[in-house]
Amino acid sequence: MSGSCLGLRKACFLLSVSAAALLLLLLPRGQPPAAPRRRPPPAAGPSGPPLQRAGPGGSGVHGTRAGSRGEPSGALGGRGRGLSGSPQPVLKSRLGPAGGSARESLELKDIFIAVKTTRKYHKSRLDLLLQTWISQARGQTFIFTDWEDRELRLKAGDHMINTNCSAVHTRQALCCKMSVEYDKFLESGQKWFCHVDDDNYVNPRTLLRLLSAFSHSQDVYVGRPSLDHPIEAADHVQSDGSTTVKFWFATGGAGFCISRGLALKMSPWASLGNFISTAERVRLPDDCTIGYIIEGLLEVKLLHSPLFHSHLENLQRLQGESVLQQVTLSYGDPENKHNVVSVGGVFGLQQDPTRFKSVHCLLYPDTIWCPAKKSHNS
Repeated sequence: MSGSCLGLRKACFLLSVSAAALLLLLLPRGQPPAAPRRRPPPAAGPSGPPLQRAGPGGSGVHGTRAGSRGEPSGALGGRGRGLSGSPQPVLKSRLGPAGGSARESLELKDIFIAVKTTRKYHKSRLDLLLQTWISQARGQTFIFTDWEDRELRLKAGDHMINTNCSAVHTRQALCCKMSVEYDKFLESGQKWFCHVDDDNYVNPRTLLRLLSAFSHSQDVYVGRPSLDHPIEAADHVQSDGSTTVKFWFATGGAGFCISRGLALKMSPWASLGNFISTAERVRLPDDCTIGYIIEGLLEVKLLHSPLFHSHLENLQRLQGESVLQQVTLSYGDPENKHNVVSVGGVFGLQQDPTRFKSVHCLLYPDTIWCPAKKSHNS
């Protein structure tokens, strides 16, 4: 009897082992654990790391805002040196070759270039601009002035805009003109708004290459600060003025550009005369008010670029071929008339005190009034 039970136990044990083995064979094989999903990095340009924007106090942050775009091909973002030597994120001055799937298909006709001027500079400044760079971008350039000049009207046609603002160089007059510039840009339907002064030379080629690296539907505000630190102002828009706000702004004297997507977001504080009232509430001039709306209210950071230049900086540092790679140039005022870019071989200083004619002939040597190139056999 005990032998029968022992045999039965062995049979039961073998049957259990066989059933377990069969179950193991029928079960699906185990899979290795899936790798954790990684968040995609911030968008980058065709080459180089993510674009750096200026953070609080000028520190660089990578892709802090959703929808920020990469940087120009070859124009790597990085920590440069501010005007006082303090670290600042910048877009470096060399633009790489065109191409890359991240670049936007952009043409010069997509850019609205606003030139701010006043009656007393129509002859001394505007004639030079019309003769040089505006001749290469006549259809995209609009001149905003404060006087109905018949002679200028004949030259510029409906691209001369009489703002009917005061000719006095005050905060209110400057903001009045900027308000008209902004509204005219929105009416135009163009992709980019670029503001310059009447003492700027604009290189349309490098301007187009710079803006082609971004999307006009994204939040882009690019230019050059005149200070090495953000400014601080009493906030009379979001509060009663008891609090302050810090922000960077691009100086209008060097020029700046704003994408259409960002310009539309500025509308509550900038369109249909609202720009003037906003400027009055914060008591700031036109270019500072632009920075206040974009950085202070919309929290979009200025892209610091060394490609824009005003008469406030030492222009003698720009020499040789680098002069032709900039987006804007300028020249000194009568008290500092020698503050011009160093470029030679075309016109002398007496013929070309601003150096704009020389720059233009180097960029566009086939211009009819440029000196003929010397033959190698002469």
